[in-house]
Amino acid sequence: MTTTESRLPNPAALIPELKDIGGALYKATGNGAIPQATISLLQLRAGQIAGNTYLTTLHTGNLRTAGATEESIATVASWRDAPYFTDAERIALELVESVLTPNPSGERVSDELYARASEQYDDKALATLIMAIGQVCFFLPLALIGKPLPGVSPAEQWRS
Repeated sequence: MTTTESRLPNPAALIPELKDIGGALYKATGNGAIPQATISLLQLRAGQIAGNTYLTTLHTGNLRTAGATEESIATVASWRDAPYFTDAERIALELVESVLTPNPSGERVSDELYARASEQYDDKALATLIMAIGQVCFFLPLALIGKPLPGVSPAEQWRS
């Protein structure tokens, strides 16, 4: 079945404050402490983990805009054995997976993972990385429940 209409009309029209929240999150993650490609990588991985076509399509496009290679985009889901990622990008991907994936043996983000992340990122960059995960997680329920249409302009994503 192909979805031709989202479930909701434009949420920003329903809740105008959403534009301010989205703008603030975009500004916080765009502070220059983390490359935009790294932010888009972790946000693509979040969309994949959630199984959401809208977020996967959106962040794939963002990665292309940020200059990521097609090989790195195509292998985000299998990043652990793909040769296309830096150590810093691998930590970002591991962090988002840890946050979004239950760990039956305990804490999702271990002290060891945090220590490795701290080796790759200074405090501001690590806080920015955390905000980038929070940014995609903030919009995740809207993407899953509202079902905006993927691959179309923002004006066409939402039900009329």
